[in-house]
Amino acid sequence: MELTEIEVRVLGCLIEKEMTTPDYYPMTANSMVSACNQKSNRSPVVDYGETEVVDAVDRLRNRGLARTVHGKGDRSLKYRHVATETLKITSRQGALLAVLLLRGPQTLGELRSRTSRYTEFADLADVADELRAMADAEEPRVEMLRHRPGEKESRYRHLFGSSTDDPDEPTLEPEAVAFESDSSRVDELETELGELRERVARMERELGLDLDLT
Repeated sequence: MELTEIEVRVLGCLIEKEMTTPDYYPMTANSMVSACNQKSNRSPVVDYGETEVVDAVDRLRNRGLARTVHGKGDRSLKYRHVATETLKITSRQGALLAVLLLRGPQTLGELRSRTSRYTEFADLADVADELRAMADAEEPRVEMLRHRPGEKESRYRHLFGSSTDDPDEPTLEPEAVAFESDSSRVDELETELGELRERVARMERELGLDLDLT
């Protein structure tokens, strides 16, 4: 499914706000404009007008990704997404997708950190599992990019068009996702082991013990 840049931003905002500020969801046209143009948690920062945003959400409605809501007592029309139902993804996958839509390609670590406002992932392997499920879908929603020169970790991007990254950047084959997940998990375990050794060494000094964790 190919979306324009503004459609990508609007859809990402609708998913984000449902999960992070449910008391203010569904969203009015004015709140959608503010969400699209906010300077935090966005890349790139944009300056869309209300007409542009409403036209974009209308196109998302035609694609079956959004709906209008006019509840009792509402003074203005409101909008909500139905992306999880239409795309057949879980809420956790929706959280990852929203962050990719709003901020472009990111590493496993960045995705885990930036979705903490939405949901919780146990570790990087947990994030990779959800990404792999979307990558392996009948109509893939995300893909892994190869390492760029000087970078250690691979990044992931959405497949709804209009990425802030180079569209010609090479991607990895699906089976490589598992390897990337394992590699990231090893790095995470090594960090945890180092922290554990530091804590034990501190206990040794405090208690006058001589423990050996090697």
